[in-house]
Amino acid sequence: MLRNDLITRNPLRLMGHESEDILAQGEFGALLARAGVGKTALLVQLSLNSLLQGKNVLHISLQDPVNKVSLWYREVFSRISQQYDINQIEPLWDSVLPHRFIMTFRVEGFTAPKLEERLTDLMEQDIFIPRMMLIDGLPFDDSAHSQLTELKALAQKYGLHAWFTVRTHRHEEPGPGGIPVQLQQVGDLFEVAIQLLPEGKQVYVKTLKGIGEGSDHPDLVLDPATMLIQNR
Repeated sequence: MLRNDLITRNPLRLMGHESEDILAQGEFGALLARAGVGKTALLVQLSLNSLLQGKNVLHISLQDPVNKVSLWYREVFSRISQQYDINQIEPLWDSVLPHRFIMTFRVEGFTAPKLEERLTDLMEQDIFIPRMMLIDGLPFDDSAHSQLTELKALAQKYGLHAWFTVRTHRHEEPGPGGIPVQLQQVGDLFEVAIQLLPEGKQVYVKTLKGIGEGSDHPDLVLDPATMLIQNR
């Protein structure tokens, strides 16, 4: 019952999506925001939704060590339990951990072939077979399109869907349709794009592409104190 309650309250449903995943196999989603606004916290919330359903999630960090990523998960999970006043959370926490695998790379050393080499090592030994992939910290620069194209092929090959964090900057004006410049040259590779927009003391969750785009589902905010999605 506790697991089902948390799944029901997950941010995917608050975004207006009733099924288990926003993305199908081989599809990409982007979480865009300036530094410190909450990209990683939202990424972890999307991950936890899959973990609670018993799905394996591969979390790839290009900027933080394993222990820091693990701390993010623990803190977000604890905040969710506090938000909904849930006790006896430890058994549930212990049950989701086997479904998560954290992998780290140096930014300059990260490539699709290197990722595939490490991924196949895990899968061939039946250590871990992911269904969802998160990539936190990939630079969206001039070389991003070719790298993302290779990662897209990898995701399709192994039947994964993937979420990426994309760092935007305050001084940059968005392009047509309000799309940040970081996504303009690679937008064809992404089925979903969600932006976190600070305004006063609130952080608004805005769909730029894909799920709920143009629909009348409720506006959402990211609570800056807890970094959790909540209804406006």
